[in-house]
Amino acid sequence: MGTIGSEAERADVAEGEIRVLVENGEYWLRNRGDIAMMTTTVERLRARWPRARIGVLTHQPGILRALLPEVEPLCGPEWNWGPDGWHGRVTRAAATVLVGPAALHWRAVTDGPKDRLRALRAAAKRRSGGDVSAEQLAADDEFPVEIPAAVEQASLVLALGGGYLTDVDRYQAHRTLNLLEYAGAQGIPTALVGQGLGPLHDPELWRRATEVLPGVDFVALREGRRGPELLSRMGVAPERVLVTGDDAVEFGYRHRQPRIGEDIGLCLRVADYSRVSVAAQQTLGRVVRSSAVRFGAGVQPLIISEYASEDRLSTLPLLAGAVDARPAVGRGGTPGDVARQVARCRVLVTSAYHLAVFALSQGIPAVGITASEYYDDKFHGLAQMFGTGLRIVHLNDPELDTALTEAVQQSWDEAAAVRDALQHKAVEQIDASRAGLERVFRLVDSGPVRPGHTRGK
Repeated sequence: MGTIGSEAERADVAEGEIRVLVENGEYWLRNRGDIAMMTTTVERLRARWPRARIGVLTHQPGILRALLPEVEPLCGPEWNWGPDGWHGRVTRAAATVLVGPAALHWRAVTDGPKDRLRALRAAAKRRSGGDVSAEQLAADDEFPVEIPAAVEQASLVLALGGGYLTDVDRYQAHRTLNLLEYAGAQGIPTALVGQGLGPLHDPELWRRATEVLPGVDFVALREGRRGPELLSRMGVAPERVLVTGDDAVEFGYRHRQPRIGEDIGLCLRVADYSRVSVAAQQTLGRVVRSSAVRFGAGVQPLIISEYASEDRLSTLPLLAGAVDARPAVGRGGTPGDVARQVARCRVLVTSAYHLAVFALSQGIPAVGITASEYYDDKFHGLAQMFGTGLRIVHLNDPELDTALTEAVQQSWDEAAAVRDALQHKAVEQIDASRAGLERVFRLVDSGPVRPGHTRGK
């Protein structure tokens, strides 16, 4: 590898030859919280390196072009960068203008029927005695097992934040670890940002994490409650670790409003990793509806994940009988649409982690409802980062009705008092997150020129 020489040469590399390979953790682009993290990080990358090529691994190139037109989809079967030069730029620009909006519209009108068909197939398989996994619910869930070809020309491999380094998402965890290991072996700088770690009990996943993560150049964590201790046990040097908060904090903070909202936001997710009893669901709906009547508030359904319609199927039935139910965001809605709905709330009741991030970042208190160790870790870690404003209620509490009613009442009453403190904590995390990314920038700016990069392309 040759080192970058003159200041002018370094500037030329930074402006024209840097290629950032982004592992976003959610290839289907159906989780608005993950998209919010990606949006914030891409904006920061683009601000630092205006002419760099930023490629995102995805199964949905059209959707990515609609949501983030400034990045390049890296998708199968090639999993590689598109052509260089003016032809490549024109092709990418045309695809962004023509393909992106059409893809988003197509998703909006077809996802509902597709999800209903998948649900019918799953129910039929269960009736026949078969077991169906989350991956099998989507007919086209084919993931690459090989290392994407795009890594060979990458200047940086950046794994965005998410909750996938955990037992409940072993496939994505192994995929990310394999990519980071391969890139590091080629001398390519590697980093993870906005990460949540654990729970991690699976012996094979733990073994792979202890093999790979100590060699990663930098790890930014979204919480300090669990992650630092896990990384220390894995052998990761503490000087390579920084607790920054979630990268979606800045996204949520930007959508804050000067006035305190008047609604109660509600989201319930029932999934393989977050099982909720029918009785608990009924109690949750009843408490939120009665609280809204008592406060004279509307109930705003909040949909953060569109995977298999999981948030819609669990949340919308809870509004049946509500005196003033607001409409949910459409299937083609963006993270910004949901963040603006959050801004109209005085308090949130949510089992979706990123909705709590959006709320707290805007200065809005939330009640985090959990039914698993996975969400226990998420919400307790988030509560520690903000210090106030987040009450956690376990759906297995035998006194759930009372505990939830009191948590909603207390959050509603304190909304004005905690607003400034929450926004102040959000700013602290934004500053820390940006400082963490500065460390990532330096890995590239002060490092070697990647083999295979040809000047002037």
